[in-house]
Amino acid sequence: MAAVVEPVRLDDAFMQDPHAMAEIFRREGPARQVVMPRGLRGWVITGYHEARALLADPRLSKNSARISDLFQTQVDDKPDSEHVGARPFASALTAHMLNSDPPEHTRLRKLVNKAFTPKSVDRLRPRIEQITDELLDRMSGEVDLLEAFAFPLPITVICELLGVPETERAQFRDWSNTLVSADPAAPIEKAAGELVVYLRELIERKRAEPGPDLLSDLVEVSEDGDRLGEHELVPMVFLLLIAGHETTVNLIGNAVLALLRNPDQLAALRADPSLLPGAVEEFLRLDGPVNLATLRFTTEPVRVGEVVIGEGEFVLISLLAANRDGERFEEPAKLDLKRPTGGHLAFGHGIHYCVGAPLARMEAEIAIGRLLARFDGLALAGEPSELRWRASTLMHGLEALPVRLG
Repeated sequence: MAAVVEPVRLDDAFMQDPHAMAEIFRREGPARQVVMPRGLRGWVITGYHEARALLADPRLSKNSARISDLFQTQVDDKPDSEHVGARPFASALTAHMLNSDPPEHTRLRKLVNKAFTPKSVDRLRPRIEQITDELLDRMSGEVDLLEAFAFPLPITVICELLGVPETERAQFRDWSNTLVSADPAAPIEKAAGELVVYLRELIERKRAEPGPDLLSDLVEVSEDGDRLGEHELVPMVFLLLIAGHETTVNLIGNAVLALLRNPDQLAALRADPSLLPGAVEEFLRLDGPVNLATLRFTTEPVRVGEVVIGEGEFVLISLLAANRDGERFEEPAKLDLKRPTGGHLAFGHGIHYCVGAPLARMEAEIAIGRLLARFDGLALAGEPSELRWRASTLMHGLEALPVRLG
């Protein structure tokens, strides 16, 4: 019988180097009990094969209402001095398809799938190229690549796709950063409440004056007589807005950092731009934009390695750890742009596989390719040791990426 091991608290050291902690966890087995920064207790999965299986395991549920109940149970089970510091924010935002199970998930995903097929996304290519070139035209000298490029590109694309007015987009970054933060002091409830009010007003505007955008389509969308209810539109738009830019911001930033840390691979990509599609897959594998996948809980006991995770316990699948499991990938910590593509879990697996993956891949390919073509002297500005990662267990991205453009 396995020895009882005390849960590990995932603090700033984890967020600054999740790969190092994943290696420690993996030596103990593919599942490790942890305490999240805001007090939530659960199990982190670090093995590739276990992660892939659990991402598609129907014994793990994502039902948002039940997740809220389990949060409350953890609060009630702890003394006042150790109360869990955060409940799920604003159920008006969380009841979306990423937090639902079949058949509800199947129904919701069917209503948005058409907007994110490879063919539909490819029609956006000319506009994405135009936005990219406009951003590059404004850059010179030393810049924070996230602020000047990696953030404005995907937020512009997803807001144009949804029909969010340009003057209202800046606020989304503040709301988004707050809502994915692991900082117990972050005003999550305030940000969630403000975003709910804004999205309801935006939906009403689209209902009154529909435009040639995805949000107007979602308001009117019908599939076999089905359409999104009022209580479903707000969380659906929230999911598309947040997921539609957060992952791509981090994908671009992490990829550029990986290239600057590996000048031989940067030179190889400059010499042969045809490597770019495969390179994007390697960037996703090596240092993907998502750290721990969104919450799941067990509906019955589930064995993972030597551990049996009891019913009603939270499971957090580490996509970063799975993608650096040496049992699946040779020399997993090495950037190899010629590595055979496929198999990574950066966008998840199973029914919750990221609906926006084709769009994120295209944006990253265009952004990285045109950035390297424009600035052949691209280099880090400052010491690599001064770079810091965001205080989030969900997103894996830098706070800033200062570069010299050359």
